[in-house]
Amino acid sequence: MVNQARKEAHANVTDEEKGLPGPGKDADVEIAQSWSLKKFASLGVETGGIVPIPISERTNTRVHGIFTLWLTMSVNLLPIVTGMTGPLGYGLGLRDCSLIILFFSILCTIPVGYLATLGPKTGMRQMIQARFSFGYYLVSVPVILNLATLTGFCVIDSVIGGQSLSAITHGHLTPDVGIVVIAILAMLVCFCGFKILHRYERFAWIPALIAIVIATGTGGKHLSNQAAFETPEASTILSFSALIAGFLIPWAALAGDFAVYMVPEASSTKVFAYTYGGLFLPTVPLMVLGAAIGGACPNVPSWQAGYESTSVGGVLAAMLEPAGGFGKFVVVLLAFSLLGNIAATMYSITLNFQLLLPWMVRVPRFLFAIVITAIVIPVAIRAATSFFDNLENFIGVIGYWASAFVAVVVIEHAWFRKSDCSAYDHEKWDKSNMLPSGLAALGASLLSFALVVPSMAQVWYTGPIAKTTGDIGFELAFVVTGLLYVPLRYLEIRIQKRV
Repeated sequence: MVNQARKEAHANVTDEEKGLPGPGKDADVEIAQSWSLKKFASLGVETGGIVPIPISERTNTRVHGIFTLWLTMSVNLLPIVTGMTGPLGYGLGLRDCSLIILFFSILCTIPVGYLATLGPKTGMRQMIQARFSFGYYLVSVPVILNLATLTGFCVIDSVIGGQSLSAITHGHLTPDVGIVVIAILAMLVCFCGFKILHRYERFAWIPALIAIVIATGTGGKHLSNQAAFETPEASTILSFSALIAGFLIPWAALAGDFAVYMVPEASSTKVFAYTYGGLFLPTVPLMVLGAAIGGACPNVPSWQAGYESTSVGGVLAAMLEPAGGFGKFVVVLLAFSLLGNIAATMYSITLNFQLLLPWMVRVPRFLFAIVITAIVIPVAIRAATSFFDNLENFIGVIGYWASAFVAVVVIEHAWFRKSDCSAYDHEKWDKSNMLPSGLAALGASLLSFALVVPSMAQVWYTGPIAKTTGDIGFELAFVVTGLLYVPLRYLEIRIQKRV
C-alpha cells in the first residue's frame, strides 16, 4: 500500500520538483540535464544537487546505514591525531586528556545527532534548512564558513594520509605525492554520490578498525611509559576542551546531508541514536588512544624520531616497525582509513558549493568534487610543513562559528517552527520573498562575537577574558547567539509578517 502510494506520488511530481528543466528554463539548465549527465546517472553517479528530495524519492529504509557511515568517518587517524595534541600541544597528561575528551564529547555530539533527525523529515540538506533562518542570500555567510571548515578537514586528512604513506618508504615517496594519492582516491568515491558513498562507508570501517587494533597491540607496551606533566591550569583545560568542541560541533552543519534519502517515517530516535553512536563511540576511545601515544612519544626514542621526521606518519611507522613488512602494510591501511572521512566531507562540500551563489545550482554536483580536490592538494602540501600548529589553529577556531550556527538553527526549529518539519515547505526553499531576511540570524551571530573574541585563546591570539578563564569562546557563541536570536527573530517576523 505504501509502495503504491509512493509510485502515485512519484508520477505526480513535476519536473521542476525533481530539479529537471521545465518550460521556460534557460539554456544553461537544459545543458545541465543533457545526455552526458544522464549517461553519468546510468553509471550510478548522483547528478542531483541541493534540490529538496521529494517524498517519492525518500525510499531508503536502512536507517542503520547512518551508523556505519559515521563509524567510517570516525574510525581513522583523525581523532587519534587530535588526541595527540593534548600532551604534545597543551602539555596535558593522559588522565586529564581522557576526562576532557569524554565529558565534552558527550555534550558536543548532541547537536550533530539532533540536526540529523531533520534530514528524513524535510528531505533538505542542512544548509538548505538553514535558509529558513539565515534567508536566501545571507545563508551564503555560514555556507562560506562551512566550506572553509570542511575543506580544512580534508586538508588535515590528506596531510595525515600523505605523511603515513611517506613514512613507510623512508622518504622515497614524498609526503607531497602521498597527499595527491589520498586526495584523488577520496575524490573518486565522492564523485559518485550518495548511494556509492553509503555502500563504501558500510564496510570501510572494518579494515580501518583492524589496522588500529594491530597498531595498538604492536606498540602498546610503550603506552604505559607516559611523560610527566605538570598539574594543568583551568585555562589550559578549557582551551583543550575548545579543541574537542571544534572537532565535533562543526559536523552538525552537514549532519542532515547523509539522511535526506531516508524514508520520512524513519524513527527520529533511531536516526539520533545511530548518528550520535556512530560519531561518539569511535571518537572517544581513539582520541584517548591518541593522547596516550602523544604522552609516550617523549619517552620512546624511536617514536620521537618518527614524529620529528614525518610527524604522525612517522610515529605510526615506528609503532609498527617490529611487525616488519606486515607493519608497513598496516600503515598503508591506516592511511587509507581516511578516505571515508574525506569522501563524505567532500560530498557535503560539493553541495555547499551549489548554495554559495544562486547560479551555481546549475552546475552538476560531481564537477565540484574535481574543483575541491584541486584546492585541497596544494593547500595540504603547504600545511604539511608545520602540521600540528596548523591543526591546533584550525580546529580551535572553527568551533566558534559552528556553535553560533547551531544555536540559530536549533532555536528556529524548536521554538519558532514548533519542531514541525512540514514548516520547511519545498515551495519556498529557493524563493527569497518567502523566506526570512536572515538579518536576525546573522545579526545575533555577529553580535555574539563581541564576547567571543575576548574569550578566545589561540596560538596567535589570547583575549583579555581568556587570559583569566581559558578559551570559553564556543560556549559563549552558543549561549549569547541563542539569547539574542529570540528577540531579533520576533522583530524580523513582525516586520516581514511571515515566519
